[in-house]
Amino acid sequence: MNETLWYVSRATGALSIVLMTVVMILGLVLSGARQRAGERTTVIQGVHRSLALGMLTFLVLHIATAVAETYVHIDLISALVPFTSPYRRFLVGLGTLSVDVLAAVMATSLLRHRISQRVWRVVHRSTFATWPLTLWHGIAMGTSNEPLLRGTTIACAVAGGIVVIWRIAGSHHDSARRREVLRQEWT
Repeated sequence: MNETLWYVSRATGALSIVLMTVVMILGLVLSGARQRAGERTTVIQGVHRSLALGMLTFLVLHIATAVAETYVHIDLISALVPFTSPYRRFLVGLGTLSVDVLAAVMATSLLRHRISQRVWRVVHRSTFATWPLTLWHGIAMGTSNEPLLRGTTIACAVAGGIVVIWRIAGSHHDSARRREVLRQEWT
């Protein structure tokens, strides 16, 4: 039974990072400089939300199986409070920190119509820090030397990195006006 939990934990961790990467890529496609208008945007946003829920489901399974399996000791507190695990404190803490940020993103997304756009955006953008932390957790924490698991995480890093660069390199439709406003003196 413990061996099965070990495999399920690794598989759900890998699926979580794949889905997180796809969700991030879709979010970048939807964001400012590269935003498309119309029906296509609505479809992409729906896929973004659905895959985010799927990612959270696999993430909960990853955490539950990591806590349940007894090969290493990761308790429920360590899964919720960063850097409290007796086993590989820093690396488990990175994963826990990412989970906590994702929980905040989920909560603010559910409350989006009741909170300010600014608060939602700040919390949502925190995922840009979460994604590399999750990659680091996946690559360094991987207790298996399985090339497929490591390769999957590395492929996510490469794909996500390319899209981040693409997004940063993009220009907003009113970028000249934005630069002009930034140069103005505020009194």
